Amino acid sequence: MKYRKLGRTGLKVSEVSLGTMAFGRWIDEAQSANILDLALDKGINLVDTADVYGKGMDTGKLSQLGESEEVLGNILKAKRNQVLLATKFNSSMGSGMNDGGQSRYHIYRALESSLKRLQTDYIDLYQVHRFSPDTPIEETLRALDDLIKQGKIRYIGCSNYAAWQIAKAHGISALHNLNRFETIQPEYSLITRGIEQEILPFAQSEGVGVIVYSPLGRGILSGKYREGIAAPVDSRLAHGEERLKVLLNQSNALALVNVLQPLADRRGLTLPQFALSWVLSKPGISSAIIGASKPEHIRDTLDKVNEYLTIEELKEIDHITEQF
Repeated sequence: MKYRKLGRTGLKVSEVSLGTMAFGRWIDEAQSANILDLALDKGINLVDTADVYGKGMDTGKLSQLGESEEVLGNILKAKRNQVLLATKFNSSMGSGMNDGGQSRYHIYRALESSLKRLQTDYIDLYQVHRFSPDTPIEETLRALDDLIKQGKIRYIGCSNYAAWQIAKAHGISALHNLNRFETIQPEYSLITRGIEQEILPFAQSEGVGVIVYSPLGRGILSGKYREGIAAPVDSRLAHGEERLKVLLNQSNALALVNVLQPLADRRGLTLPQFALSWVLSKPGISSAIIGASKPEHIRDTLDKVNEYLTIEELKEIDHITEQF
């Protein structure tokens, strides 16, 4: 495993990080522990979760939100100092009017709840899960800045923001001498490349760390989904993940997989290894989050993690995939 500087900070993060959305949602604590141990053995030092991750994302039951953090807290007890722990807030975690969002009121409650579930005294990277126009950005940033000063947060970041939204937040931080968002967590893969237009150039210009999620296109680039063939029984699609269904219905993703497979074969890589190598070969990427529900997902994908694509190969892929 290689490590990269996280934006302009002095923090070093593994170029591949572990996403834990499956923990407590699709797999139990014992299975989650096996995956975490393997990830640490492979050199991963950044573990990402969110307060909303849990069975409740599928069932709609508020009582089943937060299960990922709970499971992670249980299995991280003796390993806390080995990992950089990242989590996110914004989603409604209860039925009350103020049980979600980015107000100072909710941020304080959300962080305390996450700390309790994760069984830790601090969060290394605390991220706003998505942009909201309902709360002034200054209020959100002042609350986060205060929590940094209290020692409960080390760094702050945002997820699913547009470039102008991060720029606005940075301007407010500079104006009021507040800690700024040091990272952005967007979706990025050979299937979803929207961040190339503004997010990546902005991040490189302003020294913002980019921690991308779904580098395998929500599992599509694993090759497990094929036209006319039923999804594997233990896959995300079989579990009914709505955002994966939308991606499959609104794109030519399966056709793209057929085009990419020969390129991966030529490189001597599996399709998921090829997809991850492509992401890590792109300028400006700090780390790519891979989710796993089985140890082999970690083992197989990371088998050739240091295989980077050349500039010529990247250009060839761009030319081939333009039609999609």
